[in-house]
Amino acid sequence: MLSLKIILAQMEEVKGNLLQNINSPDDLKKLSPGQLTQVCDELREFIIDVVSTNPGHFGASLGVVELTVALHYVYNTPFDQLVWDVGHQAYGHKILTGRRDIFHTNRKYKGLSGFPKRKESEYDAFGVGHSSTSISAALGMAVAAKIKNEARKVVAVIGDGAMSGGMAFEALNNAGGENADLLVILNDNNMAIDPSVGSLNKYLVNISTSNTYNRFKHDVWEGLGKLDGLGRKTRKFIQKNQHALKNIIFKENNLFEAFNFRYFGPVDGHDVEYLSKILADLREIPGPKLLHIITQKGKGFIHAEQNQTKYHAPGLFDKETGEIYSCDCAIEKAPKFQNVFGETLVELAELNPKIVGITPAMPTGCSMNKMIQKMPNRAFDVGIAEQHAVTFSAGLATQGMIPFCNIYSTFMQRAYDQVIHDVALQNLHVIFCLDRGGLVGEDGPTHHGAFDLVYMRAVPNLVVAAPMDEIELRNLMYTAQLAENAQPFSIRYPRGCGIKPNWKLPFEKIEIGKGRKMEEGADIALLSIGKSGIYAKRAVHSLANREVSAAHYDLRFLKPLDEEMLHEVFKKFDKVITIEEGTIKGGFGSAVLEFMAENGYTPKIRLLGIPDHFIEHGTPEELYAECGIDAKGITSAALEMMNK
Repeated sequence: MLSLKIILAQMEEVKGNLLQNINSPDDLKKLSPGQLTQVCDELREFIIDVVSTNPGHFGASLGVVELTVALHYVYNTPFDQLVWDVGHQAYGHKILTGRRDIFHTNRKYKGLSGFPKRKESEYDAFGVGHSSTSISAALGMAVAAKIKNEARKVVAVIGDGAMSGGMAFEALNNAGGENADLLVILNDNNMAIDPSVGSLNKYLVNISTSNTYNRFKHDVWEGLGKLDGLGRKTRKFIQKNQHALKNIIFKENNLFEAFNFRYFGPVDGHDVEYLSKILADLREIPGPKLLHIITQKGKGFIHAEQNQTKYHAPGLFDKETGEIYSCDCAIEKAPKFQNVFGETLVELAELNPKIVGITPAMPTGCSMNKMIQKMPNRAFDVGIAEQHAVTFSAGLATQGMIPFCNIYSTFMQRAYDQVIHDVALQNLHVIFCLDRGGLVGEDGPTHHGAFDLVYMRAVPNLVVAAPMDEIELRNLMYTAQLAENAQPFSIRYPRGCGIKPNWKLPFEKIEIGKGRKMEEGADIALLSIGKSGIYAKRAVHSLANREVSAAHYDLRFLKPLDEEMLHEVFKKFDKVITIEEGTIKGGFGSAVLEFMAENGYTPKIRLLGIPDHFIEHGTPEELYAECGIDAKGITSAALEMMNK
């Protein structure tokens, strides 16, 4: 007979290893509701342990631990479809769906993606990475289930920041009209990356802080649940007719019920047992429903709770003290490109009162927070709304203002029609600053800025430029805002560190459409645009050590091209390599080929850049090497050409 001490020890061992024994949601469902809180505690600690040593998105996943556990406990995933908006918050989802033992490879080269990804797991119902897509995708799944007569349930989880995107409202409108069997869970934490902004945020705060309504709703709902015989039917009746009550209390219609959604909430998003009960009820109610939950981004890690923006994606940090280990640039004191943008914008705005700044929910990421702090009346965070950001900028430009509209390259794709129709067609003086141009690293294919050189190049009236270094970025910004250059202007620059510690020099005007010769050479010419010029420059020195004399030209402008420089190149060299940190198809190399064809030049030419497939995640250095656009790859391509 086992001693009491041994029995207690065995019970403690089982108690401390719930997460370890969960390899799928089926394992989670074997637990009692009373054990779910322990699972949440273990899951939260597991995320903290791994992400502190293997950097990734942090605060968002901590904030939805209880929701994640409750969803997989109640719903029959993967048959029931679960769509996470953006995907920053899906780490717990990945851990509970068979990826716990390989979660340490998250965001690493050839490892797990940092976002839900269909080809990675059957539990990842939809690939995400951009904002405000979940309700549209989930609606498509729900309608398909209805057409196929399948009994599957579909859930979209969307944050209050993502709900500000116009696409989310388009989907709500469509879903309500279709009367689709769909549950939308609004995860309300008053945060995107930076604090949420706009009237929707104020509306949600009003709902979540209405003590009168919440107290009444809770008391009635709980009371009805205790009545034998009435129970669920009465709850359903009250839910159908409660909009009248809300109108009395709020003195206005409920926004979501105006879209024909039954509104539930707000409820505590950190009470896993209560969430499980609510979700079980909602699973049985047909039609479009919205559950409003209140959560805290960074929940369970005090430093993330207190500084939510900083711990959105903090990098390496000490899980005990919260200290974030700074990742210094390789060249001491060289700045990050986004900080150069932010500080330069403030300088220019101080010189030119017509300059204004616009960003769609990325003030800290792009460093426009510097202007927002110093000039709050001239810098605007418009929420996750890229299309609006562009046309808002166009409206400002019609009145003589000079908008610097900063949008990450990958997110500018969402506003392409507005760039063409609202800015370029009217030839308005809007300056697009495209942060994160090129391969951004661990965020992977949803975030790589691979296409902007191609899609901007195709637009009439638009100047397209890419600086090689921080000083060039600074001077291109100065050049773009000058009155004589009053036309649409696109400046793309990379994520991360530069190479110029002493970058803050007096402004110099750059002649539009003029490149610069970086190195003389006799055997082969390297033509680069943007950051790729840094690697081309290194390749020149590597080739010199192999007795190959390479010239290097930094074109700076994709549109207009420096045709005078290109004539010089093709009259002198019969071997040419183009290098760009953008997709080869239709980009810088293609523009050079078009120039050659138009002018009858026939040298041997090699195009280096991002190949015609989606590049996965990894460190920038690993991805540059994969694409052959690092110094080693350029050197190898040049030697191969020389030996043919």
